[in-house]
Amino acid sequence: MPQDPSHRPVPRPLRQFAKNMRREPTDAEAAMWRLLRDRRLSTFKFRRQVPFRNYILDFVCFEKRLVIEIDGSQHAESQRDVARDAALSAEGFSIARYWNNEVLQQPTSVLEDVLAKLAGR
Repeated sequence: MPQDPSHRPVPRPLRQFAKNMRREPTDAEAAMWRLLRDRRLSTFKFRRQVPFRNYILDFVCFEKRLVIEIDGSQHAESQRDVARDAALSAEGFSIARYWNNEVLQQPTSVLEDVLAKLAGR
């Protein structure tokens, strides 16, 4: 039986890096995880720091093909992020990006936006 191409093996160093990122999240990532974990957001299952292809996804809901990225200022106008978003979009994902300070200072607004994206709006 042919292997599903969406389940390609992830290189060990990338898996280890994701594991380290789960162990030491940024303040904004930790705050977002408290809001998403255990199906707390309208019963949607999210995973965090997930290796996928050559990337690590901050948060992902595979059911709705939604990736949530929590970014600091180093990501402002990042060409790598543009290329990454294009690659993920080609795989059928939509990407929601939020700044660290948005997550920390306006969590309700961020969650409302995430819910709208999950609903397809």
